[in-house]
Amino acid sequence: MLSVSNLSLRYGKRVLFDEVNIKFSPGNCYGVIGANGAGKSTFLKILSGDVDPTTGSVSITPGERMSVLKQNHFEFDEVQVLQTVIMGNKKLWDIMQEKDALYAKPDFSDADGERAGVLEGLFADMEGWNAESDAAELLSSLGITENLHYMLMGELSGKEKVRVLLAQALFGNPDILLLDEPTNDLDVETISWLENFLADFQNTVIVVSHDRHFLDAVCTHVADIDFGKIQLYTGNYSFWYESSQLALRQKSDQNKKIEDKRKELQEFIERFSANASKSRQATSRKKLLEKLNVDEIKPSTRKYPAIIFKADRECGDQILNVEHLSKNALDGSPLFTDISFTLVKGDKVALLSRNPLATTSFYQILTNEVEADKGKVMWGQTITTSYLPNENSHYFNSDDNLIDWLRQFSKEKDETYIRGFLGKMLFSGEEVFKKSNVLSGGEKVRCMVSRMMLTNANCLLLDEPTNHLDLESITAFNNALKDWNHISIFTTHDHEFSQTIANRIIEITPKGVLDKRMSFDEYISDPIIKEQRNKMYA
Repeated sequence: MLSVSNLSLRYGKRVLFDEVNIKFSPGNCYGVIGANGAGKSTFLKILSGDVDPTTGSVSITPGERMSVLKQNHFEFDEVQVLQTVIMGNKKLWDIMQEKDALYAKPDFSDADGERAGVLEGLFADMEGWNAESDAAELLSSLGITENLHYMLMGELSGKEKVRVLLAQALFGNPDILLLDEPTNDLDVETISWLENFLADFQNTVIVVSHDRHFLDAVCTHVADIDFGKIQLYTGNYSFWYESSQLALRQKSDQNKKIEDKRKELQEFIERFSANASKSRQATSRKKLLEKLNVDEIKPSTRKYPAIIFKADRECGDQILNVEHLSKNALDGSPLFTDISFTLVKGDKVALLSRNPLATTSFYQILTNEVEADKGKVMWGQTITTSYLPNENSHYFNSDDNLIDWLRQFSKEKDETYIRGFLGKMLFSGEEVFKKSNVLSGGEKVRCMVSRMMLTNANCLLLDEPTNHLDLESITAFNNALKDWNHISIFTTHDHEFSQTIANRIIEITPKGVLDKRMSFDEYISDPIIKEQRNKMYA
């Protein structure tokens, strides 16, 4: 059991948390959500002891062990990979170190022998003899092959380090597991493995993530940070989002009778309870939802941007032809080779590659920012494109305020008109006078989306559109693309985004293209396609 009592955190006049009281119970997975800056990661640091609260306390049941996913990727650079994982169980690791130091003493005494006997007993009780094999199995499950297990952490790539640190956090069956953005830099297969691992995990998990599919797959509860408080809700992220939106609509409907509202909410809960049967955590989640009182469901105070794309004209029959397109990296290695396809009306394409440089280069070729090594791209005459790049810093080098920044991309220069597009992306009041060169990553993306909405293009090109955005903006973006009736090509690590939008999957590889008209889930779960994909990257 992990308990937080009367917890407050203040930075000067800013109050991040105010008298928070909450308990986290074994067997549950809690998804911590909140707007950017609400304090999600800070809350996990308070739980782990890395940040001291202004007032209040955090208490853990005596004897229980907490494990935390480390964010410092350089902390263990001089440590062997396998040892780094075992260090996740600090008590076991300390016993191993003390035991080894005793046996290495040239003047081993009787007292040393007695202490060694005690340590050996503790070591056996903790199944220390299985530590290396358990750590190796965990690493292999996360895609860290055996040839890397005895290398130093400093010799691994950034993505490999992320997986080792995740293995460290999971090692030794901790009683409480704190995970801050655990899916970052993980591929679809590894995320799926982690989802299954956490669904079977019997202890307490507290996780911060912007991946809605991941939160839906693993969470039994949502811990919502809002106005300095933390409110617990039963159910996963989708249940929280849809129920809060339903409650908000009901709140605005003054004419609807109380009993009618209760009936609607009860039907909503029953529907979600039935759908819970699709989850690995089905039984426990279904029971939790069935016990839920409709009065527990409250409207969210969260603000969602109004992302609305409109096209000035319909697409003609000729949209995009890509013929034998190839591009190499600067070192001469192929990013993609001999890519050919034709888009048709209504295509919403999830563009995939295991190399993010390949997809970014592909978008840059489509937008004439770079040249292909071979092949050609032919757009139809009726097609107008709007591009959201993954890297946007070069758009924000001036000290223009946001009105002047956005005005340069608009045919209509009227300030009220410009403010309207900024307002849709939640820039209001004095915020519109903020200098464009001091924006955060999320603010820059929201400005770029405002720019896109101005264009009224009929083909949207989106390279990692959810990067830096909070859950509210990601959800709004997702809904906008679901409603979009024209052409889109997008690349994203957001599973829910791909699954709910794409009707076609195109994967560009060093050995050609895979082009399938199917959903994202169908594509990644098909064993024949999986075998083809592996061959094309081998």
